[in-house]
Amino acid sequence: MEESRIILSEKEMPTVWYNVLADLPRPLDPPLHPATMQPVKLEDLEPIFPKSLIEQEVSTSRYIDIPGEVLDIYRLWRPTPLVRARKLEAFLKTPARIYYKYEGTSPAGSHKPNTAVAQAYYNKKDGTKRLTTETGAGQWGSALAMACQFFGLECTVYMVRVSYEQKPYRRVLMHTWGAEVYPSPSDRTKAGRDILAKDPQSLGSLGIAISEAIEDAVTTPHSKYSLGSVLNHVLLHQTVIGEEAKLQLEKAGEKYPDIVVGCVGGGSNFGGMVLPFMRDKLKGEKTFRAIAVEPTACSSLLRGRYEYDYGDVAKNTPLLKMHTLGHDFIPPAIHAGGLRYHGMAPIVSLLYALGLVEAQAYKQNEVFEAAVTFARTEGLVVAPETAHAVKAVIEEAKKCTMSGEEKVIVFNCSGHGFLDLGAYELYLTQKLPDVNHNG
Repeated sequence: MEESRIILSEKEMPTVWYNVLADLPRPLDPPLHPATMQPVKLEDLEPIFPKSLIEQEVSTSRYIDIPGEVLDIYRLWRPTPLVRARKLEAFLKTPARIYYKYEGTSPAGSHKPNTAVAQAYYNKKDGTKRLTTETGAGQWGSALAMACQFFGLECTVYMVRVSYEQKPYRRVLMHTWGAEVYPSPSDRTKAGRDILAKDPQSLGSLGIAISEAIEDAVTTPHSKYSLGSVLNHVLLHQTVIGEEAKLQLEKAGEKYPDIVVGCVGGGSNFGGMVLPFMRDKLKGEKTFRAIAVEPTACSSLLRGRYEYDYGDVAKNTPLLKMHTLGHDFIPPAIHAGGLRYHGMAPIVSLLYALGLVEAQAYKQNEVFEAAVTFARTEGLVVAPETAHAVKAVIEEAKKCTMSGEEKVIVFNCSGHGFLDLGAYELYLTQKLPDVNHNG
């Protein structure tokens, strides 16, 4: 009988990260300094990031070695399994073969530690003693809290207020790993106080939380800021996902996927899964569809403009050329907190602009419907963010049911939903509001 779980040994785990900047059809547009509107100089970024990560951000080396200390921690959960979703296939009566790369096996329950551990390592190496960050649903904040604990760093997290209230156990997880957690906007920073003065009941946004985290980092000695998505070095670290998936598909006897799917907020888990496959597409060796799945409530690829914009509300960040809904956009209070970001990774934005990536968007209730279908067939309760990818996969598999095509569909199951059961309860009791537009 064919295997349902394709497992790699630790010896088969990738030892390098893949840097797509070496193979893009054209270079990314340079980040702009928020004061001068001129291309950022590397030294301009040093108050925010350690030198080693700044070097990775601009590197055009095709492969970058993963440090041994990072690999040692990766081995706590990597390699992650690739699973054939046979029961979902049977339920859909589809000839498609569906595989999911399960990143929920990490201690933090998502893909986020792949970059959190790397960022904590490089910060420690460069003398940083404390990291600040933002988090939406709390997956990134918990991953960084864990990583900081591994390397003896202090960690302060600004958690988007709506998620802070919706997901209390994410806070507990971060506290357990030794982090300070504050609802954002907070009264700890000028950026937070300014927002609260205008709207004391502000739900918050990732853009606001980023402003607070950066302000905290640059005004506190020995502190740096850490970002969980969007930037080049973050997507770089996540490519271990796709590299493993490629090897696992070969082991499963699949020639190549027809469709690769991931949810997108800032772009890290989608990029981590897709970019190693994209390497082959950019060389002209393979063809496949890459589908980035967004919430309709915050659809930056489908509804945003491709232009320079700030990464945060307070305009502390360099301007990036990306698909954006506007840095001051406040998304509705959807439960996929990790997808409530106004912008998109410049790498993903460029690939989308070039037609190498496509985008789809779905409403909140139809996403949870797909998640429940997945839970009742495959047994796995996924995070609301991941549920967007599940919805797209189901729709593509249904098309195969109609056409009879035996397509291979692979998606990044970027995290479990065990700490998101409050949202599932609202859906199951028909109390989950549907959100189908982004303002």
